[in-house]
Amino acid sequence: MDQFLSNIGLLFEFPIVNLKIIIDGLMIGALFALAAYGLALVWGVMNVKNLAQGDFVIAGGYVAWYLSRHGMPPLLGVPVAFVVMWGVGWVVYRLVISRVIERDLFTSLLATFGLAIIMAQMLNLLFGSDTQSIQLDYDTLYFFDFIDIPIAKLLGVLMATALAVAVVLFMKKSRMGQAIRATSQDARAARVLGIDTEKVYSFTFSLNSAICGAAGAIIVMVWVIQPFYGITYSIRSFVIVTAAGLGNLPGVIAAGLGIGVAEQYGAHIFGIGYQQAIAVLLLLLVLVYRLVQQRRVRQSLK
Repeated sequence: MDQFLSNIGLLFEFPIVNLKIIIDGLMIGALFALAAYGLALVWGVMNVKNLAQGDFVIAGGYVAWYLSRHGMPPLLGVPVAFVVMWGVGWVVYRLVISRVIERDLFTSLLATFGLAIIMAQMLNLLFGSDTQSIQLDYDTLYFFDFIDIPIAKLLGVLMATALAVAVVLFMKKSRMGQAIRATSQDARAARVLGIDTEKVYSFTFSLNSAICGAAGAIIVMVWVIQPFYGITYSIRSFVIVTAAGLGNLPGVIAAGLGIGVAEQYGAHIFGIGYQQAIAVLLLLLVLVYRLVQQRRVRQSLK
């Protein structure tokens, strides 16, 4: 209890600490938002709640880590992970996801939960259970002699931003992006208009997997990865999408940045061991808030 009060008091005694926490949180949250946007695509277009979302992120991280171990420049691991995980997503769609799209919610949850277990165990068998990371030989920027921003983390955020902008432009300008948006609004009407929804579903899931792969390749340059860390990123993605709503990209970005800041404050106040628990707590709060909203709507309609 004394440590808890001391940590809170430090925030008031040294306000600049808040600035450092917020900056770190925003940089971390940008990566969370990137992975969550892929989940929002799959959820909104295919109505599939992908419990293996975080495992695709970790798999992309291992692709970049493996390539860096064999001499490839770490930054090039991001586009390579994007391409490799695109292929993985296509195979997973053909083998698993295509068989559960028309099924009930429980079937899709069970299928993707089993997929998450299989992917984690495969990564464990291939790369071992030790944590891994890519060490970049970049300096650290210092502001006010207290706030430090590793250039590696800054580069990661810039790459995540560039990828997010590219995806948004693709969704708005390309024919496939328009087909994806039409399918998400009404798949039956899209079929009547001549849109191949099966192709749209395959493309959407592959794109989600590729986005997760790129996010994982960035994450491995900033933190550490481990085969069984996928669940933490899945929970964060669900929190962000549930809070923002489907198809709400500005909301996904805001929620991702918010959860990043919340986790950093939680780690400072309660300790680093409670950082992941903050994401679970936020998920519960968001679900409770959504349930209260639904009850109010139902009561207003009576």
